[in-house]
Amino acid sequence: MPYNRRVAGGSKLNVQIGNIEFGEGSPFLIIAGPCVIESWDMTINTARALQDLSRELGFSLVFKSSFDKANRTSIDSFRGPGITEGLRMLADVKRQLGLPVLSDVHEISQCAEAGEVLDVLQIPAFLCRQTDLIVAAARTGKAVNIKKGQFVAPNDMGNSIKKVTDCGNNNVFLTERGTTFGYNNLVVDYRAIPMMQAFGVPVVFDATHSVQLPGGGGTVSSGQRQFIPTLAKAAVAAGCDGVFMEVHPNPDVAKSDGPNQVPLAQVKELISQLLRVNQTVKTLPELKLPMNGQCAALAVK
Repeated sequence: MPYNRRVAGGSKLNVQIGNIEFGEGSPFLIIAGPCVIESWDMTINTARALQDLSRELGFSLVFKSSFDKANRTSIDSFRGPGITEGLRMLADVKRQLGLPVLSDVHEISQCAEAGEVLDVLQIPAFLCRQTDLIVAAARTGKAVNIKKGQFVAPNDMGNSIKKVTDCGNNNVFLTERGTTFGYNNLVVDYRAIPMMQAFGVPVVFDATHSVQLPGGGGTVSSGQRQFIPTLAKAAVAAGCDGVFMEVHPNPDVAKSDGPNQVPLAQVKELISQLLRVNQTVKTLPELKLPMNGQCAALAVK
């Protein structure tokens, strides 16, 4: 491990997102919203419904929607309203509802403008090693969420964290979203959650992109929405600090990632289950088995 704050004796980091503190000892975090901004009415109505749930169920909420999906499979795919109009709508969500907001940035030139509005700048998984982009996001002073690339080992993400913290920005966290497993398929290795938490940063589990079948629809990505609850509950049981999920009023007509999005009408039950799993995990005593080479020392004791 090239960079491990806990092994090196460094302090554990909690993250400030707007008025939310996120990390160990803080309320469970849900990052949720439509994959891409499709319209103002859908955006604000979904945000308001999620906010009502957060108040009813007692979880911290960050609203997510992308102003530009630059990494769509096909050149003909819908990408969103663009940075100017998209940020205006996200700013209105903040102003009207008081919710922190998150969106992706794909280019260095987007970061400063996005940092004027967003509470979290998200580095897409495909770009998690793009040094200049990560540094530009970090220099905004806003929280930075780096999605672990489908092609990256969990232990290697310490290098991406260091690109943020070396800019003087400690508001950084990681998101697990599956690993490439053959063609058009992903698999989740839940060891990645404690492995990345060992860097001293919170780790979120992306429940919706982890069931994606990248490029599996030919000109679009496909997905297996029915497995979202299974994977999400397993990730919470593994100790993740929060869950990321894309939520849409009617995923079957969504303009992006419909097969991977949670229907808004069903998100309450899903989040309720995740919170119950999280509460159960918190009541269990911590059990740490010895690593290889440590058993003999235990036997001597």
